[in-house]
Amino acid sequence: MIVAIVGATGMVGQEMRRILYDRSFPAREFLMVGSENSIGKKIDFGEQQLTVISIQHALNRKPDIALFSAGGDVSLEWAPKFAAAGATVIDNSSAWRMDPSVKLIVPEVNGHLLTKDDRIIANPNCSTIQLVMVLEPLHRRYGIRRVIVSTYQSITGTGYKAVEQMEAERKGEESVKVYPYQIDLNLIPQCDVFLDNDYTKEEMKLTHETVKIMGDSSVRVSATAVRVPVTGGHSESVNIEFEEIPDVSEIRQILTSSAGLEVLDSPSDKVYPMPFYSKNKDEVFVGRIRLDHSNPKAVNLFIVADNLRKGAATNAVQIAESMIRLMK
Repeated sequence: MIVAIVGATGMVGQEMRRILYDRSFPAREFLMVGSENSIGKKIDFGEQQLTVISIQHALNRKPDIALFSAGGDVSLEWAPKFAAAGATVIDNSSAWRMDPSVKLIVPEVNGHLLTKDDRIIANPNCSTIQLVMVLEPLHRRYGIRRVIVSTYQSITGTGYKAVEQMEAERKGEESVKVYPYQIDLNLIPQCDVFLDNDYTKEEMKLTHETVKIMGDSSVRVSATAVRVPVTGGHSESVNIEFEEIPDVSEIRQILTSSAGLEVLDSPSDKVYPMPFYSKNKDEVFVGRIRLDHSNPKAVNLFIVADNLRKGAATNAVQIAESMIRLMK
């Protein structure tokens, strides 16, 4: 098996390389694909140094699986070409997520929908992944009517230049501005561009992707996405309204037994999820679980995950592992 990583030099691509190596992904060859500026450079893959090649070169090699993390324009142009050449494409951009012919997959939630004939598979938005990991098992038990979520999203979701901006601001130095305002010692209530309805693209991704993944259009989602000067991961404050009155003890039990989740919920001991704790981990952490005192059918909770790992790279690799099992 040959596996290509398209966008291998980016922040998500770097995590993909680590995860593929750490999980001993069963491939005989890995192709590192980068932009024209990166072609010929050597990059790490475990203990090896692999040479970055062009996307056309990778296509000519006819990989079995292609993990894309190079932006929507690249995915729209090249994913169909790789699929036509026989590759299974797992795309981390937003290019294919809402295409009705393309599956939007979180393996623990709807991985059963995958078939060996799928040629382009969409990896959801990082904030959506950690949200649906918690929502899905609770929806099965109680039925969810409405979700109100406020996100606190790491600057790593924007990329290297955002990290450089924050670090420069902390040193009092000039840098390229990727945000409209200072991010150090500040919060910016804007992730992505504003749409005609005054929500941002990121907020509407949470709404539409959650419904698609859960396969239930009756679930209503309202989101506010905020960028924060954090590098460890994304956090979400979530209010969930159910069809019936929930039992908090049972909710903890359900989440504790759900694959990929770790419950950190002991307020008296100051145990709760934090992005600092989630960094470089693949689990989705949930805590601060409590009844909404203003609504007997609702609970509040707090969700944290490393947006570069389970929110992107790990989820994509898990999809690839699922496809391998189907190909056997």
